[in-house]
Amino acid sequence: MIELWYPVVFILVVLMGLAMVRLYLGPTPADRAVAVDTVNTFTIAALVLLGTAFREIIFVDVAIVYAVLSYVSTLFIAKYIGGEF
Repeated sequence: MIELWYPVVFILVVLMGLAMVRLYLGPTPADRAVAVDTVNTFTIAALVLLGTAFREIIFVDVAIVYAVLSYVSTLFIAKYIGGEF
């Protein structure tokens, strides 16, 4: 059963790599912020999928905490780009 999840997680890792390329090449800070948010979203999805594959709830717990921290950091970056800080 676990073998079925590995290709899905591999695809998410490839998509994370493409988002990292956008992070590196992004001409504006807004493009880089969106790329970081995309990488965070793919990381959360990979953690949830791995938690499902291994039947370990700790992966889901870590994904939830990571999602909250990602949301707060995205808000901070958006305020910084907008000039409010």
